[in-house]
Amino acid sequence: MLTSMLTSITIYLNAMPLDRMRIPGPEDSKPPFVYETPSGVDVSNLVKTNGCRKDGRKADHIRPMFIKCGIISQAQGSVYIEFNNTKVICGVYGPREFGKREDFSMNGRLTCDFKFATFSCKQRRQHQQDAEEKELSQLLLQSLSPAVCLHKFPKAQVDIYVIILENDGSALSAAVTCGSLALADAGIEMYDMVVACSARKYFNSILLDPTAAEEIVPMKTNESVDEGEMTVAYMPSLNQVSGLILKGEMHTQVCAQIMKSCLEGCNLIYPVLQQSLITSIRKSLSNVDLQGSKEL
Repeated sequence: MLTSMLTSITIYLNAMPLDRMRIPGPEDSKPPFVYETPSGVDVSNLVKTNGCRKDGRKADHIRPMFIKCGIISQAQGSVYIEFNNTKVICGVYGPREFGKREDFSMNGRLTCDFKFATFSCKQRRQHQQDAEEKELSQLLLQSLSPAVCLHKFPKAQVDIYVIILENDGSALSAAVTCGSLALADAGIEMYDMVVACSARKYFNSILLDPTAAEEIVPMKTNESVDEGEMTVAYMPSLNQVSGLILKGEMHTQVCAQIMKSCLEGCNLIYPVLQQSLITSIRKSLSNVDLQGSKEL
């Protein structure tokens, strides 16, 4: 009797059509790895009692920078930037004409491609773009588009390719800064260079230019603790914000404090970009003079 009932139930279940459009599982759920701390990363005591972080910086200090322009010979403009252990390379190609099938437009088009190198993170990345990299590409495009004079090259586009060679935190802000300087190095007309800086709230401290260990949000002990990270893309000469990305939950007053810290960090980085661009232009002009003298 029991065997026949089980057999009939099995036949009925097999005969039922499968709803492949429905996701099996609860309506509201979170994967367990969201609450898991990555192995090998210690998020405790990020700020010591003397106000210094683990790398010796104060809370309002950015990491040491290294900038090199014109490192990709095939690109119209290229830049390599290091923020300590965060290393980014960017190449700009164009302006080039749209394809024949594209509709005519009086304004140019800007495209951005953001990619983590396979060896850049602790966990190996894929060769093709994943969902996170596509989202970061859109954020990079939104941050850089307001600074480019798109009306100067109708029916043409400029392609920006950014690769993160090593990710030690604040990858998006470094990519925005690198892409902006690469556009200037390529001779693309811009209203102003875009400088980006990140900051995060860690209990009672605001950590400017956080590292990968500092970007990990610890578990909240109570609802009054604000935890989150903000990235601001800023055009200092025009005093305009071209991009704002916020992660986490914070009160309005805390958001205003973090944004002020990010703007101060952008103002610290901006003169370094200007000096690097001037050095690159002088070097290219000297090379042109040397080639001209050899031809004579």
